[in-house]
Amino acid sequence: MANIGEQIVSSYLRYIEGCDFIQTNLYIVDTQGEIDVVGICLKEQKVYICESAIHLTTGLLYTKDSKTNNIEKLTEKFSRDIEYAEKYLSEYKRIYMLWSPVVKGGGRRSPENDQLLHLEKVQANIKAKYGVEIELVINESFKKRLNQMRTYAKSVTSELKCPVMRMYQVEAYLNEHIQKSPSTSVPQ
Repeated sequence: MANIGEQIVSSYLRYIEGCDFIQTNLYIVDTQGEIDVVGICLKEQKVYICESAIHLTTGLLYTKDSKTNNIEKLTEKFSRDIEYAEKYLSEYKRIYMLWSPVVKGGGRRSPENDQLLHLEKVQANIKAKYGVEIELVINESFKKRLNQMRTYAKSVTSELKCPVMRMYQVEAYLNEHIQKSPSTSVPQ
């Protein structure tokens, strides 16, 4: 079952990028791992290979043996994803994305805990090994994508089947109703 991060990514790929097919938690038999979300856009011959990490209070934080493990974990995940996509999806333009709403960095943080620095190192590792760019959908970029989804949901009158998009649709129509109507609350 898809978690909220995977549902957000799936919704974005379907409704904003126009993907025809979406698969969450794609199990990779060769490596016994999984890709969080894969979206295929047939018209444009694109495939989106996405990892989603919804860590809120800690920010993007993978650990191993009580130590931060972001660089190794994400380099491993994207290496597996790239090798799978090159083997099975080579006829498509491949776009690799990491979605994470809260990525901390800079300021007083030490390099060991600077999550933005970790992502720079992951990108450098992947670029050096495969010549591939990882698109980071983090912080402001993540919020921008959510707003694009809200705008789309507000523009559609038919029921959207995805729970995330339906929630945005309900939110938009509720806001519109409240703005147009005098107070219609039931007294408590």
